Amino acid sequence: MVWAQARGRVIGNQGTLPWRLPEDLRLFRELTLGSVVVMGRATWESLPEKFRPLPGRRNVVLTGQADWHADGAEVAHSAGEVLARYAGCWVIGGAAVYAAMIEHASRIVCTDIDEAFDGDAFAPRLDSSWQCSRRTPQNGWSTSATGLRYAISEYTRVPIGP
Repeated sequence: MVWAQARGRVIGNQGTLPWRLPEDLRLFRELTLGSVVVMGRATWESLPEKFRPLPGRRNVVLTGQADWHADGAEVAHSAGEVLARYAGCWVIGGAAVYAAMIEHASRIVCTDIDEAFDGDAFAPRLDSSWQCSRRTPQNGWSTSATGLRYAISEYTRVPIGP
């Protein structure tokens, strides 16, 4: 899974990212290029038309709408269907898709933004089964070309039991 979040786990507002962070977009591209990306219908529709489908990736849209289709998108109707058809994919949003897929995830790359933004979409709350395995920078924050402070954290699922 991959997402950027502001304070309070905000990942979006009215179908858009409420910030501009080119370093995060660059990281997103590096991580997902050549991969399968799984997103919800609203996330697909929020992408600028010139970036639909996301180039250099296999685009899968997870939707409950049985008759939904779009050029360049493969459609799945459940988390189980995604898991059965695609191995090693990146889940890229939105909030409902993260919630549906998090129990199956083993890795999360999260860009934390050190600022509060209004939002109506939120990243899942990570429970004790997740451990931060890397943070860049380790202490403090990087500063974006746009002036926002950010850090990139990678989480891995902690094995439970013997």
